[in-house]
Amino acid sequence: MRSAQSKICDWSEAASKVEDWKQDGENVVMTNGTFDLLHAGHTGYLEWAKSQGDRLVVGLNTDASIQRIKGPKRPLVDEPYRAALLAALESVDLVVLFDQDEPVELISRLLPDILVKAEDWSHYVSGREVVESHGGEVRLAPMTEGLSTSALLDRICRVFTGQPADLDPQQQRPRPS
Repeated sequence: MRSAQSKICDWSEAASKVEDWKQDGENVVMTNGTFDLLHAGHTGYLEWAKSQGDRLVVGLNTDASIQRIKGPKRPLVDEPYRAALLAALESVDLVVLFDQDEPVELISRLLPDILVKAEDWSHYVSGREVVESHGGEVRLAPMTEGLSTSALLDRICRVFTGQPADLDPQQQRPRPS
C-alpha cells in the first residue's frame, strides 16, 4: 500500500507526476480547498471529484493562506496534519500545498484536464480560464446539505458551551473583472 506521506509533494514533483499520468493517457482531475476539520462532506466531494477522471490532485491552502482568507482563528488543524489526512484518503492521488490566496498559479503549473469545485462556487472558479484555454473543463460537484466545517463548528460550540459559534466571516476576495 502506498503511504500517505508519499502522496504529499511540492510543485515540481507534482508537475512531473501529472505529466507522466497524462503521457500514460490518464485524465487528471484537480480541486483545491482548505479542508480544515475534515468531515463526510469533504470525503464525499473528493470521491465525486475522483470519479470524474483517473487521478485526483488536491491543492491545499497553507495555514498562512487560510488565515488571510478566513481570519486568525483558522485553521483549526495545522497544514501538515490536514495534508496527511487528505493523503490518507483512497480517492486522493496527490496533495500539493499552495500559499497563495487562490490556486491559479498551481493550476497553471499542473494544467489538469478537469478542474472540480463545489457547486456553491459556480459564480467564480479560480483557474477556470487557464484550464479551459488548454482544452480542459470545469465541473461543479454537488454538495451535501448541512455538511460544512462552519456547521460542524457551530454544533460543537452549542453542545459544549450552549452558545453558537463565534465564527469570523469568510472575507470574500475581490474577483478579477
